[in-house]
Amino acid sequence: MPSDTALDNPQNLKGNWNYPTQMIFGPGRIKNLGQACKTLGMTRPLLVTDPGLAGLPMVKEAIAANEAEGLPTGLFDAVKPNPVGHNVEEGVKAYKDGGHDGVIAFGGGSGLDCAKAVALMVGQSRPLWDFEDKGDNWKRVDPEGVAPIVAVPTTAGTGSEVGRASVIVDEASHTKKIIFHPKMLPSTVISDPELTVGLPPNITAATGMDALAHCIEAYCAPGYHPMAEGIAVEGIRLVKDWLPAAVHDGKNLAARAHMLAAASMGATAFQKGLGAIHSLSHPVGAIYDTHHGLTNAVFMPYVLAFNRPAIEDKMGRLAAFLGLKNASFTGFQDWVLALREELKIPEKLDGLGVGDERIDEIAEAAAEDPTAPTNPVPAGAAEMRQIFEMALEGRL
Repeated sequence: MPSDTALDNPQNLKGNWNYPTQMIFGPGRIKNLGQACKTLGMTRPLLVTDPGLAGLPMVKEAIAANEAEGLPTGLFDAVKPNPVGHNVEEGVKAYKDGGHDGVIAFGGGSGLDCAKAVALMVGQSRPLWDFEDKGDNWKRVDPEGVAPIVAVPTTAGTGSEVGRASVIVDEASHTKKIIFHPKMLPSTVISDPELTVGLPPNITAATGMDALAHCIEAYCAPGYHPMAEGIAVEGIRLVKDWLPAAVHDGKNLAARAHMLAAASMGATAFQKGLGAIHSLSHPVGAIYDTHHGLTNAVFMPYVLAFNRPAIEDKMGRLAAFLGLKNASFTGFQDWVLALREELKIPEKLDGLGVGDERIDEIAEAAAEDPTAPTNPVPAGAAEMRQIFEMALEGRL
């Protein structure tokens, strides 16, 4: 943990930021929800979340506070852990049936992704899959039909609160598809670390590793985007310094705040690109319904090893910045392995209940995933199969 005592005091960790969107950050800032909705012109918002959160005091209190401010707020919670197209369709129906005029995206990655897709679809005449993030499909969207969005993250992982896309499972093909449009970026984000305090240690670890995967892959992706790389590097440092603390003491509000920032930083940085960690996690999650962040964590060291020829020098610079004793690719990989062990992340795919029975299907899907082209080392189906086999066997 850092020695800067100012960073240990969560009351110092407050701010109003306007990058990449308006962000109201800090403990207790959920009290700004009603005003944020009104500023965007909402008079009857629909709060979209998952069923686990819907019954908790934080959601009930948020709805009650809105009601007290003259903002009757509906609730839609039929969202799976890996949201599917049908969840979005039902959310759109609830929005229209309730006469709503804005969306509050409340929750972890599943709730946020579904909510953003609902906000996109309430004013469209084409089906959801027409807006998959391929080519210029996003231009098919009627931008005037996208509902305003306020996002309230309750986990520190996906960073979906600052993303312009949603990952939705197409049940017909058992594939995860990325739905994209610039107006899916929430207009206002309320990041209150107090809402993440009750997250269990295993979910804190898995979501935190998701944030780490975003930062690492954004940093390693080819191309010139020094702003994204700078954000990614600092995001990795925050994860290194604060994720173990957040896992070991869930009431450590400073650790929770820093991880919430790191998650948003990861999703901001991956405008530059992602890579094979995500390319493989997407089909595995779609087929086996595994937790996305945990799946990323399992694949992480194997993808690093595969990409080593292209990233060795960059990882040495990163290791030096992080203050690792061995400022090299090996030193960074050793740190990742040690972090996984400390957080009780499975070493191999069998820890996720994943075997080799659908390896060819997964390799093909990974090669076609939108995140594959920005992997540092070109990876087609054969290479994706190779990485998958490494993760099956625990072979670096």
